[in-house]
Order: sequence, then structure tokens, then C-alpha cells
Amino acid sequence: MSHYKSNGKLLLTGEYLVLKGATALALPLKLGQSHDVEALEENENRIYWNAYKKSTDNGQQTTDIVHNPQPWFSVVLDKTDFSVIETDDKEKAERLSNIMSKVKSLNDDVFNDSHDYRFSTLLDFDPQWGLGSSSTLINNVSEWAEINPYKLLDYTFKGSGYDIACAKAESPIFYQINESTGQRVNESRAANFNPSFKDNIYFIYQGHKQNSANEVKAFLDKKKNYDREIKSISEISRIIPDIQTLSDFNYFIKVHEEIMSSCLERKRIKKHFNDFEGEMKSLGAWGGDFFMAATEWDDNKVIEYFRNKGLDVIFKYNDIILNREIEKNSNPLTL
Repeated sequence: MSHYKSNGKLLLTGEYLVLKGATALALPLKLGQSHDVEALEENENRIYWNAYKKSTDNGQQTTDIVHNPQPWFSVVLDKTDFSVIETDDKEKAERLSNIMSKVKSLNDDVFNDSHDYRFSTLLDFDPQWGLGSSSTLINNVSEWAEINPYKLLDYTFKGSGYDIACAKAESPIFYQINESTGQRVNESRAANFNPSFKDNIYFIYQGHKQNSANEVKAFLDKKKNYDREIKSISEISRIIPDIQTLSDFNYFIKVHEEIMSSCLERKRIKKHFNDFEGEMKSLGAWGGDFFMAATEWDDNKVIEYFRNKGLDVIFKYNDIILNREIEKNSNPLTL
């Protein structure tokens, strides 16, 4: 049996403009998805896929992930043509069938042996949260099949690829696409993003998932020139890791939101929370998934405020953002 694990993701800056070449600041998560792949002795030309997720308990100050896996999707595929034989979710099954077909097209050696296969996956988060259930799947399967995950992404879900970059990152990264060549460039400087005010940063789930594929298509269909906005957003992305105070952070977050609000012709999320003291920022696809809040309020006041708004999935920065570089540097030497 082989084991694979990939990180989830949040996109702090850049949003849709990363598709046009803007530099984005992306955050890998402590939460992710693991895959166990087993070649079985049987040979009935079957692929057995069982997906599990960790249950959640929203009764705490921040959302706790309970280590009690719950099944959320299963399918049996034909190993020769990846057709669906049996499933409890036809839409997901057809999507997975397409992914496995593309895997085969990228590496014809997979599934050429005389074994059935069992894939068991475990999500650390609810798949509705938009934290990377698809990107972690793509990265894990690609690692198993020894193929390029960016190519598999292009053949399936599309997107910028920042989520694939986060899948194996050990700390926050800068991410950029060279639009003229389509070449993806990962910069390492973003590993320095470790805000001294991280205890003032929260990530809140809006209560519904946004279809990022549809939103990306709608944005690209506009065919507008965003050169000025790309330059401004890229500059903000590079400035943020060096910011030392919460007030400066909130200033640039507000500027970023105003730029993206103009590009997308949508209201800033802060407009829906006018009585909140601090700043807010949409993350990724505006209108769904998670948003960020930065405030001087204490934890109890933040939790109470959002729960009164009907939002009870709340993470603090350190609960969810991965930064192994900082962890390595903070561990004392033992002799």
C-alpha cells in the first residue's frame, strides 16, 4: 500500500488576476487530503474508490476537526475504460471517471497490470468549504501515477494552479503565471510571511460553496485589459509579508479589496458587515467559501459576532495556516 498527502489552500491575494499574470500570495494549510492506494490480488478490472471526511464540531471557540472519518462518496469504476459500474453520487463519479481517463492518457503504464485497485481518501475538512478537495485529489493521484499535476489540472478542473503549488509547499508562497508563455513560476520569498499580528486574523466560512470554475470562466470571458490592476495587486502581494502592524495590514487589505471590487463589479464583503471593527477580505472566488477578518477584537467577541450572523465555522490563523519553516526555526536544539 502506498500513501500520499497534500495540503489544502487559501489564496490571500491576487484572486482572479493571478490568471492574468498577477503575483499572488498563497497559503498552504495544515488541513489537507490523504490517499492510500492498494493493488489487490483480485483481477476483475475494477477500481474501488472510497472517500471519507473527518467530521466537524462547531461547538468550540474555533472549529475542531474530530478524528472520526465519515464516508461521503464511493464508486466502482471499470479499470479498462473507467466507466461507472456502481456509485452513490453519479455527478462525482463521472468527474472521477474523467480524471482517471486523463491520468491514463498522461501515463499509459498505469493500470496495465493484473490487479484491481482500491483508493481510500481522507479529507481533513468538509468538501463544501472550498479548501482544496479537488486540488489535493489531483496532486495525490498525480504523485501516485508519476505525472505532472499541472497537466492533469489543465485537463480536468483548469484554474491557475496556485492550489497545486500549495499542495506540497511547506510555508506561504508567492505564485505567478507568465501569461505570455503559460509557464508557472513559484517564488520562495513568501516563506517570510509570518505576521506578528496573526492572533488578530480569522478565517470564516460563508456557509456556501462557490463554483470557482464557473466564476473563472465568467471572468476570462470579459476580455478586459487589467494591466494597471495587475501591477497594483502584485505590488500589494509583495508588500504584505513585510508589514509589521495590524493597521498597515488592514490598510493594504482594504486597497486590495477595492481594486478587486472594481474588477469584478461586486461589493466588498465588508459592506455586508458594516458594524465590524476591522477589515475583511474575500478569498478566492468572491461570494462563497471563506473570507478573512482582521481585527483588534478578542476571540470571544469575534466568535460571538459571527455566530450572531449565522456563521460558526471560524479558524484562527495558527489553527489552519501551515508554516513548517517557522516551526523548524522555533524548535530548540536537543543535545
